[in-house]
Amino acid sequence: MSRVIARLAELGLQLPPPLVAPPGVVLPFAFAQRVGSRVLIAGHGPQGPDGRLVGPFGKVGAEVEPDAARHAAMLTGLSMLASVQAEIGDLDRITGWRRVFGMVASAPDFHGQPEVINGFSDLIHAVFGPVTGRHVRSAVGMAVLPWNIPVEIEGELAIDGGD
Repeated sequence: MSRVIARLAELGLQLPPPLVAPPGVVLPFAFAQRVGSRVLIAGHGPQGPDGRLVGPFGKVGAEVEPDAARHAAMLTGLSMLASVQAEIGDLDRITGWRRVFGMVASAPDFHGQPEVINGFSDLIHAVFGPVTGRHVRSAVGMAVLPWNIPVEIEGELAIDGGD
């Protein structure tokens, strides 16, 4: 078992299966793509253990409480890791997180986007530690996100054995 998977298990977490798209939705792009020693990660949302997008759904500060959105950001991190694992095989190949762009569907008066995306950052630091897990990040509010999810995150990381 890889160190990353073992660490997730210690935290009581596991990676979701591949995304089950909402009915009628076609997603004609890669969820993660290796480019030499980098992996580019498309925008992901929170998934449940069945691979489907999971709620709560709606805007943070209106239908969704900030703590629930923070948990959704953590689930989004697990979804991203699952896509990276599908692309590169062994998550132990990750040598560093580089850039993260967090989007939060926000009510007009909600200003806590950084705290919501901390759910993702806290997961990455807990799994990879302060060196490999260190990343630069943006956390911004959006009027709406696909399928009414409260959080979407994309990113880029470095791996060993790049071409």
